[in-house]
Amino acid sequence: MRDATPAAGKYPVVIYAPGVGGPGHEPADLGEYLASHGYIVIASRNLGARTRMLVPDTEGVDTQMRDIQFLLSHARSLPQADMTQVAVAGWSWGGMTNVFAAERDNRIRALVSLDGTREPEQTRRIDPHRITVPWLYIQRRPSTVSELSKAGVETSFSLLNEVAYADVRQLVMYPMRHGDFSSAALRLAQPGYFQEYSRAEVEQAYHWTARYVLEFLNATLKNDPAARAFLDRAPVDNGVPRHMASSAHAPARPGPVPNREGFAAALAQRGFGKAAELYADLHQRNKAFVLTDYEINNWGYALLRQAGNVNDAIAMFTFGTTLYPDNANLFDSLGEAQEYAGDTAAAVASYRRSLALDPGNVNAATRLAKLAPAQASR
Repeated sequence: MRDATPAAGKYPVVIYAPGVGGPGHEPADLGEYLASHGYIVIASRNLGARTRMLVPDTEGVDTQMRDIQFLLSHARSLPQADMTQVAVAGWSWGGMTNVFAAERDNRIRALVSLDGTREPEQTRRIDPHRITVPWLYIQRRPSTVSELSKAGVETSFSLLNEVAYADVRQLVMYPMRHGDFSSAALRLAQPGYFQEYSRAEVEQAYHWTARYVLEFLNATLKNDPAARAFLDRAPVDNGVPRHMASSAHAPARPGPVPNREGFAAALAQRGFGKAAELYADLHQRNKAFVLTDYEINNWGYALLRQAGNVNDAIAMFTFGTTLYPDNANLFDSLGEAQEYAGDTAAAVASYRRSLALDPGNVNAATRLAKLAPAQASR
């Protein structure tokens, strides 16, 4: 509708990342469709760091990721934008860089990749344990083994298979080729472009692609039970023509995510007294998850500075001394927390252990000189 009056209220936001060199209007049909169902859709053209055309390399990933973050910040200036409900969608290169953005930006609550680039050289840089938001991946009909071999495509790694702590849904649209996910390109396709499938069949597949994106966003951002039921059904049961599409669902693995964020969330739920037990479990599941003595020490002091968290601070420092039993600084910190809590005997023991490990520890020596007589007089 031309010159429609904006509706009142706040609405979920969808940031769209185009393919390499893609224009801002690349998702015009999808964007208008989503907007008509209560979404704010924001897209910008794809530019390189130093050139008009984005270069598909590591710098190109970082450049488009910063564009996504800029648009997220821009969305905050829109009075009707609900920044608690944000998704990032993208096609091709943009359907890969949006995953990089989700790895680093916790404002993103859902991902949509339209035949996103699956280049292992790039996607191996993503920590799969940091992808925890729902992810919808819609792809073109699969290539044959010989086609993949001729194209030199590496098939030994797929980020989709590595992501275990996100709810991942995959949909294959058999009539569609890579460029068909761009409605701007599809509208300009010449009659000779359509071969095995007719224009009508490809456009119908695009329609169902848009419908699945809408239902996925409704399920994840609006928590709509009807949309979730739609996603759980087989495509044919939703009215998709038989043999046009197939779907697969990999639910998120239950339990804490084996990284710092997951560890913190689990501690908040189960208590800091469980730190050693939780850490051992999460480290076993992800060997790359390691907390340094410096991180634990800072964490403990952050807790100590918060009123009423002295017991949590003691638990964190104790965990640190268990993990790093020869670390004088952690024992010194534990002693300070115990002293603050009024447990003089425990503080003296911790200071003595710190001084034994590091005879040059001035703080431990000073505190012992003050506390040991007080303890002896009891």
